[in-house]
Amino acid sequence: SLFCPLSFCLFPVSRRSFITDAGQVSCPACTPAKPRLSHPEGYGGLIFTSPRAVEAVKLCLEKANKTEAWETSLKEKWNSKSVYVVGNATASLVSKIGLDPEGENCGNAEKLAEYICSRESSALPLLFPCGNLKRETLPRMLKDKGVPMESITVYQTIPHPGIQGNLNSYYSQQGIPASITFFSPSGLSYSLKHIQELSGDSIDQIKFVAIGPTTARALAAQGLPVSCTAESPTPRALAAGIRTALQPHRC
Repeated sequence: SLFCPLSFCLFPVSRRSFITDAGQVSCPACTPAKPRLSHPEGYGGLIFTSPRAVEAVKLCLEKANKTEAWETSLKEKWNSKSVYVVGNATASLVSKIGLDPEGENCGNAEKLAEYICSRESSALPLLFPCGNLKRETLPRMLKDKGVPMESITVYQTIPHPGIQGNLNSYYSQQGIPASITFFSPSGLSYSLKHIQELSGDSIDQIKFVAIGPTTARALAAQGLPVSCTAESPTPRALAAGIRTALQPHRC
């Protein structure tokens, strides 16, 4: 059986496994984003490292009654600049709001930062809409290379109130899971205590899988062995990693 702390939803994926929500997103931080999104001339481009950031920007535009301005002029002005993204899911949402993404095949923030540094020459800062729990890897790498960047918090990640109940229900019905996949450090922090309590001494039986290197490092920092890390943040790569993790005597 597999257990995956994810975001937004709870739904069965098979008789023996399900995906559950470890984090919930809100967007109370639109105020600083409104003027910046309306003035692309002040920036060299955009950076999106998660689907949540794109969704939050869309919501911010709607709350500011800027949707029409976005469609008629703003998105074209932003499209004259670079729009950097991590992952295909983020790229897909960026395309849906009318922007042309690049860098989606980089796979993680570290590789995207390397990609940006190899291309960026603008003296204007890149605008980075992000969450309150953003990692500092990308900002630090850009700063070290002299690439100006401005971060704005457009959403917050908070624990889902049902995570403990969902875990209790899974363990009572299915027992100790063979594998647990984490999709973010926040998903880990919100659910680990409950997983440890429910698993007890049997926690050593569980294979821990990470969606990427940042989450893998968070697992290692908690003293948990990482059986596999997905080669890229895609369903196919994740499934391959889980299959590998569950094979006897392999990592």
